[in-house]
Amino acid sequence: MSGRPPPVGAERLAAACRRHRGVEGTVTDLRRHSGGASRETWSFTFTPAGAGAGPARRLVLRRDPTRTTLGADRATEYRLLAAGGAAGVPVPRVRFLLQGDDDLGDGFVMDHVDGETIPRRILRDEPFAAVRPHLAAQCGRIAAAIHTVALETLPALEVLDAPTQLERHRSLLDALGDPHPAFELGLAWLAEHLPAPTTPRLVHGDFRNGNFVVGAEGIRAVLDWELAHLGDPTEDLGWLCVRSWRFGRDDRPAGGFGSRAELLDAYAAAGGHEVGEADLHVWEVMGTLRWGLICQLQCQAHRQGLLRSVELAALGRRVAEQEWDLLALIDAGAGPGRRHPARTGPAPDARPGPALGAPADSGPRGSGPARPSAPAPGVAAPGAHPPGVIHDPPSAAELVGAVRELLSRDVLEVTEGRLRFHVRVAVNVLGMVERELTGDPATTTELVARLGALTADLDGTDIPARLAALAGAVRTGRIAADDPALRAFVTDLVRAKLAVSNPGYADPTDPADPTDPADPPEA
Repeated sequence: MSGRPPPVGAERLAAACRRHRGVEGTVTDLRRHSGGASRETWSFTFTPAGAGAGPARRLVLRRDPTRTTLGADRATEYRLLAAGGAAGVPVPRVRFLLQGDDDLGDGFVMDHVDGETIPRRILRDEPFAAVRPHLAAQCGRIAAAIHTVALETLPALEVLDAPTQLERHRSLLDALGDPHPAFELGLAWLAEHLPAPTTPRLVHGDFRNGNFVVGAEGIRAVLDWELAHLGDPTEDLGWLCVRSWRFGRDDRPAGGFGSRAELLDAYAAAGGHEVGEADLHVWEVMGTLRWGLICQLQCQAHRQGLLRSVELAALGRRVAEQEWDLLALIDAGAGPGRRHPARTGPAPDARPGPALGAPADSGPRGSGPARPSAPAPGVAAPGAHPPGVIHDPPSAAELVGAVRELLSRDVLEVTEGRLRFHVRVAVNVLGMVERELTGDPATTTELVARLGALTADLDGTDIPARLAALAGAVRTGRIAADDPALRAFVTDLVRAKLAVSNPGYADPTDPADPTDPADPPEA
């Protein structure tokens, strides 16, 4: 497939169903779903024509919106679902693989599975209250079923063990060209804590809340197999425990459902291998780093025009969340999932401006970092209109705030489906821009000074160059990964970026900012 595939239309899709199923019929209720920034998912009803032709059937089309190097192609995913279903893994039944004559691009059609996939509802709504306490154990049993699928039944898959993934993460970080000292600290930590080699097994690759169809009795199907590969099965368990996939339920680290112990005990009882907490922790670190890099990669797809989407654009600013979680996970003084310690460097009263892209905290409160005080929506902070600007009020921050207010108050009320989802993302993006524009540059100045002190003997003059030099120094060992000044600076830098991208993220006990998303974005 080159470029974007033809549009999905009812008649074209009906023709494909008739060709593959050998029966005349029509397609109705065609609808694109909002979930999934990297794949298209469409639901529809195919109704056979004529008496005795059989009942109408709800089906789902999965296809690529454009050619991508991220994940398996649809033919491989189709065969994975077929193999998993034959082995007893709960998956949708696949019906047919698209061919060139279908004129719909690369994809396949499978059965629709009734149930809920939106994590917010699964973790909060009353219909799932009775089953929620059992979902962590169900995840353990399903993971064990995945990891015991016979390899000879699978399509050709890449082997991705821990050392290979670490090297690829390092190479991807370099290719993206956006220096992240926090990621360098994660790479250094992982290099010292890689798990022992293990016999490669089938790994789902995206086993998490958001890719499960859940009903009253529990998980009915596991979706989105495009990242499947052969490797260490503990990877799936660690990925499920990555903080982003808890969707705000940090007291339940296994997918927002329950404890790590519930997950691991059920996994072992169902035929999975015994997993130690240390190995699980390593894969949680690896998964956090990986999700941060995927966020960068998807943002690049938007910036380069490969797939224009406000959702993908917003992911670039959410990398700071993964940086924050990564620092907490590798901190020698904090166990898996604990909050990062409070500010370790100077704590100026001012908030930073646009140079480093985010405000910082105003100081500690209790045992954790405090959130900055933000102006009301649509109202610029005092002094936000910088000197030398020739334009009359409103300021740029006030204009952004006004648009955000309009979208969140009026437009969101009258939209639904995919458009409503993207309006929510747009509101969050405008909130990020507004917080950046209303920042005071004093804290940025302080951070830049600390960066300069750390990189005084390194190449680079502007901020990106000095960050790149700092990241390189960590990579090569010129600055030790456990250097206190380095760790303090990286922690405060990430906190400052978070204060713009998601102010409440660094302190989950604070009430959520009205402009911040309740859930992380979907992969």
